[in-house]
Amino acid sequence: MAEQQTPRSLIVTFYGAYGRRSQGPVPVAELIRLLGAVGVDAPAVRSSVSRLKRRGLLVPERTGQGAAGYALSEEARRLLDDGDRRIYAEGPPSLADGWVLAVFSVPEAERSKRHVLRSQLARLGFGTAAPGVWIAPARLHEETRHTLERLQLAPYVDLFRGDHLGFAATVDTVARWWDLTAVAKLHREFLDRHEPVLAAWEARADTPAEEAYRDYLLALDSWRHLPYADPVLPAELLPDDWPGGRSAEVFSRLHARLREAGAEFAGLG
Repeated sequence: MAEQQTPRSLIVTFYGAYGRRSQGPVPVAELIRLLGAVGVDAPAVRSSVSRLKRRGLLVPERTGQGAAGYALSEEARRLLDDGDRRIYAEGPPSLADGWVLAVFSVPEAERSKRHVLRSQLARLGFGTAAPGVWIAPARLHEETRHTLERLQLAPYVDLFRGDHLGFAATVDTVARWWDLTAVAKLHREFLDRHEPVLAAWEARADTPAEEAYRDYLLALDSWRHLPYADPVLPAELLPDDWPGGRSAEVFSRLHARLREAGAEFAGLG
């Protein structure tokens, strides 16, 4: 979650929420205006855009009027599409859906790729079942396949689908596979920051476009990292006081109230 609210993260969040709805590249001047609304100054926008361009996520293009702008690369669109399935997921999965296992082996001559593999699997929400054996809810299979293929790591990994058959109860083993205490802390931090924002919006009748845009972009930038830190386990495997459901509800209500009003400020209303 350390990446959230940085200029680079906010630019990615803007493109995910609004920029990819544009019928062409977003002009640099518009990026500066729209990121300024959430506290990012022009030099930070330009610097972050340059980094995203070097990473192959943004592509420089001219608008129809000839102004300099940036569009999403195909790789960036795939990443955002994969992210949508997590960010806007409705409800936790069923335990009956099963699990996906990633079993990997990297030759000693290429051992630097072990760290990359571990980092990517952790980022995708996998927990560690045993050395070289990682586990996640089965719904993450497709995104995992896309990611490993994109990073040219697929030759080192085998993916399996299955059920947990024991010997310990699954509700006990998930606490070993993931650090649920750390994940719960992230949910509570989200709630501390954004639940009062939701309460303030629900106490008013109007929804001004610029305020809606600002609060939605900041909430989305916080929220979009959480479904990667949290594997979103079936409810029966989580503690009774698990805060994930409440934070998902807060984000869902902010999304419903603010997203389209914010689109007016972004020039997409």
